[in-house]
Amino acid sequence: MTTMTETSARFREFKMPDVGEGLTEAEILKWFVQPGDTVTDGQVVCEVETAKAAVELPIPFDGVVHELRFPEGTTVDVGQVIIAIDVAPGSGDAPAPAPAAAAPVQEPVEAAGSGDGDAPKGRTPVLVGYGVAESSTKRRPRKGASAAPEAAAVAAAVQAELNGHAAPATPAPSVPAQAGAQDGGRPLAKPPVRKLAKDLGIDLATVVPTGKDGIITREDVHAAAAPAVAPGAAPVPPAPAPVTAEAPAAAVPTSARETRIPVKGVRKAIAQAMVGSAFTAPHVTEFVTVDVTRTMKLVAELKEDKDMAGVRVNPLLIIAKALLVAIKRNPEVNAAWDEANQEIVQKHYVNLGIAAATPRGLIVPNIKDAHDKTLPQLAAALGELVTTARDGKTSPAAMAGGTVTITNVGVFGVDTGTPILNPGESAILAVGAIKLQPWVHKGKVKPRQVTTLALSFDHRLVDGELGSKVLADVAAILEQPKRLITWA
Repeated sequence: MTTMTETSARFREFKMPDVGEGLTEAEILKWFVQPGDTVTDGQVVCEVETAKAAVELPIPFDGVVHELRFPEGTTVDVGQVIIAIDVAPGSGDAPAPAPAAAAPVQEPVEAAGSGDGDAPKGRTPVLVGYGVAESSTKRRPRKGASAAPEAAAVAAAVQAELNGHAAPATPAPSVPAQAGAQDGGRPLAKPPVRKLAKDLGIDLATVVPTGKDGIITREDVHAAAAPAVAPGAAPVPPAPAPVTAEAPAAAVPTSARETRIPVKGVRKAIAQAMVGSAFTAPHVTEFVTVDVTRTMKLVAELKEDKDMAGVRVNPLLIIAKALLVAIKRNPEVNAAWDEANQEIVQKHYVNLGIAAATPRGLIVPNIKDAHDKTLPQLAAALGELVTTARDGKTSPAAMAGGTVTITNVGVFGVDTGTPILNPGESAILAVGAIKLQPWVHKGKVKPRQVTTLALSFDHRLVDGELGSKVLADVAAILEQPKRLITWA
């Protein structure tokens, strides 16, 4: 009892937290620590990805990492223990890591029993994070003893499949168990090797392992992905004889024809949200082309203004301010549809969403209470939002509660589009590329800076008149930026 108490007090477990708004799971993207590393309260130990964002998790106590319960790439339910910390290192021998199904084992381990009835139970070789196979409680046979017929049969069958032959009906007891698969049939490979195989489009079940204990190595995967003909060599003509079981046809690597990308995390959430939005809210999109020459001149002047020093000034800043003024003039557009109560919920604040392209997909963080910010404050908030998003550090809270969104498709050279509403919002403004075009100005055709705006809105709560007024106001401000003062 005393030992259990001391052990319980010595080791503390850190569980996967709910990192935002009732999410039930998260994928471990990267561990920043390994067993034996010293950690301190507040130190980031791993990065996880939820359905909304990638988040870094700090450890809430000091100590030495005793065990990582899950490998990178594993999706873990909220509340599951992900790491164990020795908070009193040096006070005695640490117990073995908990034999959880997903607990990582740093090296293949076997029992050293002699085969007697009272020999200790051992483990079959396993990889980090893949647990112990069901047969792991069987005793290790005496050195020199022949393998069981069942094990030999399985090994021979798998090896024959890898070599393209049919499995022998009666395998010899001396056939070595060389296939890189666990008892359940899953090939043995470390997480980085699995990721490499996925990136190259290689099925690990088709790879012949050369590593210790039948483990597939990086070299094995590269060998499987390599073309049959060396660069510069003449291709070998096909044999005229028909293909038989003894001469199987060469398989085309999947990477040469297609690539499959698992949809999960942020990308999965985006797909589900967009489908839900497109088929729930009746979208209407209106367009307007506008001369923004004066806006571009204002941007150039603001860049030289000392009051704007230290912040990024670009056309998006003026467009954002123009939309905020348009919402102030037409507050009914800033609303949401409550399906359960069949009500329109009017918002008296604007959390302005800015669509940002990131390596993990398109996300929409928002500037809280953007309607209350001055132009320099709005510029600073925009710069911070974009930088955080590109670094992959946007938190779930930063993406929650948006009311209206801007998506700048012009950065890709696109003229305009029909954007889909961010779920729960009433409108989204798409901004096209700003280009020098011939334009009638003061009765003459002159080259002017021109762009096209597109406003999509939820027709359940925004009718055509209201949507048109909002879009027309934004266009009018961009054409005559002085309206930012007269209409504010």
